[in-house]
Amino acid sequence: MEDAAVDLWATDEVHFQQHGSRCRLWLPPETKDPVLLHHPTRRSVGYFGAVRLRDGKFQFSRETGKFNALTFLAFLKGLRRTSIRTGRRVVVITDNARYHTRDFTKNGERHTAKTLCWITCRPTAPN
Repeated sequence: MEDAAVDLWATDEVHFQQHGSRCRLWLPPETKDPVLLHHPTRRSVGYFGAVRLRDGKFQFSRETGKFNALTFLAFLKGLRRTSIRTGRRVVVITDNARYHTRDFTKNGERHTAKTLCWITCRPTAPN
């Protein structure tokens, strides 16, 4: 029965960006409201993350550049290294991002496709 066991991992990515800050300030009514200019920044940080549904184990990877097929593949390799120790079949559930397709397995990454199976959830049409 152990050989039929499957580990399901749900993955997603997140991008945090800072667009300046808000500040709240109390001033007496007779004082004109000052104009506070904040430096607009486009600093951001991104993360890939996955949760194993069986026990809640969390795997993440910080991404300093853009999310694309190569960075997602690097995350999948790390996820494979983490999950291969259990000896279970690994199924990864992803969203509908363009770079979550299996097209990059044609470029010599077939070993990842053999040890991981991933399912892309397509959006449903509204009724």
